[in-house]
Amino acid sequence: MMPRGQRVFDVVGASAGLVAFGPAMVAIAAAILIDDGGPVLFRQERLGYNRRPFDILKFRSMRDGRVTRVGRLLRATGLDELPQFVNILRGDMSAVGPRPLTPDDVVRLGWSGPEFDFRWSCRPGLTGLAQLLGARPDDDALGLDRVHARAWNAALDCQLIAWSFAVNVFGKARIRRWLRRRYTRPAMYRT
Repeated sequence: MMPRGQRVFDVVGASAGLVAFGPAMVAIAAAILIDDGGPVLFRQERLGYNRRPFDILKFRSMRDGRVTRVGRLLRATGLDELPQFVNILRGDMSAVGPRPLTPDDVVRLGWSGPEFDFRWSCRPGLTGLAQLLGARPDDDALGLDRVHARAWNAALDCQLIAWSFAVNVFGKARIRRWLRRRYTRPAMYRT
């Protein structure tokens, strides 16, 4: 069960995010349409709280298996994930939590046994430790997910959200290098 304070935090934050990023989202949608005329949004089934499936929303960054010109910028800055504010308002996701996985990811990684149940005890997040650090699912992500699933912490969530905004401004690569220097492997797992 999600702590009441976390749901309030998510609704207020996602609402504020939609208002703050609304003009940018309109501009991104227009850029996608102008670039290749295709659909603006990409939808994909992911697993959420208690392994419940939901459709994640993203700005489309690929066409015919290739990253588009607009898509390169969206992916480098994380702006392709802005439509997930809608997923948060729907209750499919939280602002901060484990990376949302596809059913195929769960099978491929073998994360279906009871030892992985902690991962499904909270909603997946728009951002989180694993997403910010660029951890691969078969590498550090599980340990980082375990750290977040232990207990909700508003202060840590605020820090992770602030770093996510820094990614939007400075790009994923620069922020990941900085975070990896700050959060060495032993320090990440202490909580």
